[in-house]
Amino acid sequence: MLRFVRRLKFLFNFKKSLPFLKDFFLSKEVNMATKGLSVLLIIGYIVFPFDIIPDFLMVFGVFDDVAVAGFILQRMVKMAPESLKEKHGLYKT
Repeated sequence: MLRFVRRLKFLFNFKKSLPFLKDFFLSKEVNMATKGLSVLLIIGYIVFPFDIIPDFLMVFGVFDDVAVAGFILQRMVKMAPESLKEKHGLYKT
């Protein structure tokens, strides 16, 4: 549960996400299949931005976009090696 709370805080602090993403894609510890899957998820959402709540509903319309982006980043965090999670404060034993 504590690990989930740390990851949730990480997702909402976008400034911490950018270095993680850079390290994730440049790391030799992350295999190419994992990187490829992450890129496919990101590109897939950009190409097919399905909206559960239409964007013209102001704040509520953006919520589903943030939720999907958070889901994709959460998947990337789960697929990241332990050393990368530790470096960015996402995992502590």
